Amino acid sequence: MDTEGTFDSRGTHRNPPHHPATPPPFPAPLPAPPVGPPPIAGPPSYPHQAPSPPPQPSAPPPASLPEGLPPMPPSPATAPSGARLSLIDWLRVPRTEAAPGVWTYGYKPKLPEDPDRIPGRRLLSGALIAALCGWLFWSLLWNGYLGNYWNWPLYLLTPDSWYERGGNTDAGWWAQRVYIGLVWVALGALFGRIGHWDEVWRRYVAPLFRRAWDDPGSSPAPTNPQADPAQWPELRAAGAHSAADRLAEEVRAGRMNDVDHARIQRGWQVVRAGRESLAAFTDTVLRHGAAAHGHPSGARDLPARTAEHDLVAHQVRIGTAADDLRNPYQHRGVGLALDPDVLGTSLLAVGPAGAGKTGRLVRPVVEALCLQALARQVAVVAVGAAGSGLGADEAFDVVVKIGRPESAYDLDLYGGTNDPDEAAGVLAEALIGDMAASLPGGDSRRAATALAQLLGPYRAAHGRFPSVPELRELLDGSKAAVGALREALDAAGQSAQARELDARVRQAGTPGDVGALLADRIALLDRPVFAEFFNTGGDRRPFSLRALEHPLRVRIDLPERGHVEASRMLARLILAQFTECAVGRADRSLFACLVLDDASHTITPEALRGIQRLRSANAGAVLTLRTLDDVPDALRSALLGAVGCRMAYAGVTTWDGARFAEVWGTEWVEARDVTDRQIIAEEPFTKVLHFIRKVVTGKAVTTQSVTVRKVERERWSASELAHAVPAGHAVLSVTSVRGESGPPVLVDLRA
Repeated sequence: MDTEGTFDSRGTHRNPPHHPATPPPFPAPLPAPPVGPPPIAGPPSYPHQAPSPPPQPSAPPPASLPEGLPPMPPSPATAPSGARLSLIDWLRVPRTEAAPGVWTYGYKPKLPEDPDRIPGRRLLSGALIAALCGWLFWSLLWNGYLGNYWNWPLYLLTPDSWYERGGNTDAGWWAQRVYIGLVWVALGALFGRIGHWDEVWRRYVAPLFRRAWDDPGSSPAPTNPQADPAQWPELRAAGAHSAADRLAEEVRAGRMNDVDHARIQRGWQVVRAGRESLAAFTDTVLRHGAAAHGHPSGARDLPARTAEHDLVAHQVRIGTAADDLRNPYQHRGVGLALDPDVLGTSLLAVGPAGAGKTGRLVRPVVEALCLQALARQVAVVAVGAAGSGLGADEAFDVVVKIGRPESAYDLDLYGGTNDPDEAAGVLAEALIGDMAASLPGGDSRRAATALAQLLGPYRAAHGRFPSVPELRELLDGSKAAVGALREALDAAGQSAQARELDARVRQAGTPGDVGALLADRIALLDRPVFAEFFNTGGDRRPFSLRALEHPLRVRIDLPERGHVEASRMLARLILAQFTECAVGRADRSLFACLVLDDASHTITPEALRGIQRLRSANAGAVLTLRTLDDVPDALRSALLGAVGCRMAYAGVTTWDGARFAEVWGTEWVEARDVTDRQIIAEEPFTKVLHFIRKVVTGKAVTTQSVTVRKVERERWSASELAHAVPAGHAVLSVTSVRGESGPPVLVDLRA
């Protein structure tokens, strides 16, 4: 969306500040030692391209893509410099098991919450006022404004001769100093207790001393090599000591980056799953080192990174949980992140234009998925309007720019299938899925049947599916087009398909026929700007979502400007094809994710059923909406129930907030009713103590009567979501594919 990220603060797009958890970049090329790292391979060669020069003997041959996949452009091997941690230190940072959505890099769970904990501002101000009062009281004593009565215990316990001429004055001098010290200790204990100095020490001073002893620049090596992740203990435990030694040397020499580490870990998982032998894995590592098991593009990093990633935990950090009373105590101040484990339940983000859905959610998620695709763990398809900023062209293997002459790739309108019924069902969903409720029967099955009656005969006669102009003519019932198709079928001896065509001709023009409606909708794609696209026999190489079984990085630009309805139709087509292809994959070991930057008018009953099936197919979808009004009213609650991750941005309407409040439900909380009763002191000393406490705390001395009861209330009300979420914030709840769910948390997306 062109308007997304418009109001982002400066410095959020280019040259972002480096975070301590950012993994080290791939270093600059070094002189190659005898067993040094091979150079990064360039793009693979394909039959339709001119042959490329043979790679150097030490370089790993780039993995070849299966037949039918488009070639992938090379990516630079370097990343921005300036990371503060080496790869060894980054690997050794602990990643504690945490609730879904919590940033685990260096995460330490909090101690249980203390209900009587004093707020920090009140604690510090009270401690300062108590110190000033103590110093004032001591000054009054020392200068004699309160008389010399405070010295009577000293004179009572020591002989008078110590203070007379000719007596033991040295002993008297020391006795006075000891007595003054005891008075200081007594005053410190009194005013320290009033000002809670012990709590100030535990909360603020002691952590400073602990941090001063720690070295922030490195992590100590574990005493047990089997527990050191930089020594590849998994490989050593399996007996692959030579491969572990080679990889450990690559890490120490700085020839490996975080993507290389994640990619080789993926290769090791393939070995553990039994799909590759240990001997083949070891041989590849010994020959190619950090470049082993390379991505088909030959790239080992993205041209630039804008977000904070942890490829060990497969996470991308999107913000920090606000220190807000509405957030659960364990989440306050904790980093929040997304990973395939939660994206596998799909994510829906709702917020007005300019709220930051693209810049602070979609772009970091797409970047993280592209990095994991380079590690051969993910296949990602990012869909957005042209110029929406989902990433540079060099960060993707395939870039489909629909309606733009410079696009090297085309989009397969039929999803790469050879089955006319399957192609007809997906195409019918794209064409009239948004108006299926108004059709006879309440769904698009009749439209799919009408399309199948044309697609089947055409493929039987010509060996391919029709282009957009040809399909439009057939749907319009053109006698010339129908006659030519019938002659081709007769010549091919396809009598069964000829009967399908005759059935379509008989139904054309009858009451309830959807052919005319389909022709009107397909006409939106039969425009001059799309003349060179959706052509099954054109020069551009069509891209099909059947390639989701491979670690591809795909970006599809929709021609939203001037072609809004066509863009929505194509978005529905891509969503339908993705759900169909992701569920139908034979190999589901790769996580497949569709990121749809604007899902307006794409949610249909069939699309909703497809999204619900993604979770069991190791796939997920990320959808953004400006408002839930872009979804049919009957599907709004069902959509929020179908996705496991829900995100409401600042600025949502009260009506949208009511839907989120309903799906987040209620919780039992403790309500504390406190009744204060002022204490009237009678004794002079007690009056003095009460006066001091009133000066320190600013409140009179009272006794409290506390009544605690449990009440049920909404986690987030519609009014709070509409009016109490600050700008740059959002309320996020996540659910993992294992069924673990997290509470809705207020997230500062700028932190």
